[in-house]
Amino acid sequence: MPKTNDLHSYSDRQAFERLMLLIATFIHYPGIGCPDREGKSSQTAHESLEAVKEKVDEIAKQYDISLSKYSIPTLRKDLVTLRKYGILEQRIYRWGYFLGTGMMSFRDLQVAINALASMAKYQRSPQAIRIYDDLSQKLRTKQDLASTDLVSTDFLYPLRSQIDRAIVYTDINEMIEHKKTRYNLYHCLDRLETAITNGQAIEIFRYADPYSQKTGYLQVFPLQLIYHDIAWYLLYEYIDKGHLEIERIDRFTDHIQFLNQARGTEPQKVSLTVAMNLFKKGWGLFLGKPIEQAQEIEGNLEYIKVKVRFFTPVIAFIEEGDKRHISQSIDKRGKPNYIDYNVALPERSLNEFCRWVNQFVHNAKVLEPPNLVERYQSIALKLTQLYSNVRDSEDKSKS
Repeated sequence: MPKTNDLHSYSDRQAFERLMLLIATFIHYPGIGCPDREGKSSQTAHESLEAVKEKVDEIAKQYDISLSKYSIPTLRKDLVTLRKYGILEQRIYRWGYFLGTGMMSFRDLQVAINALASMAKYQRSPQAIRIYDDLSQKLRTKQDLASTDLVSTDFLYPLRSQIDRAIVYTDINEMIEHKKTRYNLYHCLDRLETAITNGQAIEIFRYADPYSQKTGYLQVFPLQLIYHDIAWYLLYEYIDKGHLEIERIDRFTDHIQFLNQARGTEPQKVSLTVAMNLFKKGWGLFLGKPIEQAQEIEGNLEYIKVKVRFFTPVIAFIEEGDKRHISQSIDKRGKPNYIDYNVALPERSLNEFCRWVNQFVHNAKVLEPPNLVERYQSIALKLTQLYSNVRDSEDKSKS
């Protein structure tokens, strides 16, 4: 009885080495085969495989391995094998080949780690803290290897950082450690993020609102978690009226109830785009009251032209901000004594804009619109009166 041939199609040394080189290519060049970043998304599958083949050839030369008669059809066969064993997924790699979650190079990973470290250290994102701790632990092996190289590469060194610091507790473990436990939405972030990604309607309870004092139960579609300046905020859309609003996460209790209403991802993206457009045209996080917001979204809201004159020595600081707002212009004809900062804003943003101007208040003068000029005049008089009263009280106490 003849023996069955049990030899594998890759039992041949050359075929085996070719397959290993292909895997090594995907490890060292994640995303290889992706259309270039100049917008040429029409790259054919054949052109994509040509790019992969070139890199395989480079690595073969690097390790002094001979690849004879290596063709695109052979490469296609090798890709089928990698899919068969689950090394590649059973899908089209339209934007380049990579293995598992290995979508970036170590250099790209270093940039991502810096952003993650900043979120963990300063913005105190609970998920970022957990992921960064886990990732830094896994990278220690790579770090140990790097330290033996002629040029050491510290992948955890914070090359870049964003040090805007959260003013409230966000991490549950940190709350417990400092005996500052406050049961708010930070205790439900997993459920909140699930609702966001699924377009799931939820009921939440706002217990604090320093501005309008509007507290109580809200039924909303949560859209995004946003870090801004001093804290994390939740962007959401009211179910009944489609009104978009942003509120600090810690101003909600830990009450979160899933409602029998879901709309999927696409409507979420549409609403998020609308909200970001409002954010871009405004100044700050307030997106407006329902009626005015609807008018603004429809393009029926007239923006207010604001002009502020800034004097020396803050002129240089104002001029540096080329991209403070999409509608801004700076009139420099009064230099070196002053410059005029012009911007068009919806009325909803005037309060937040004024808070920015207040940083330079003794070197700034509001020129337009008239009602804003009157506001600043009133503030100046109140300040004068306030400090006059303080001085009088001090004089009386001395006497």
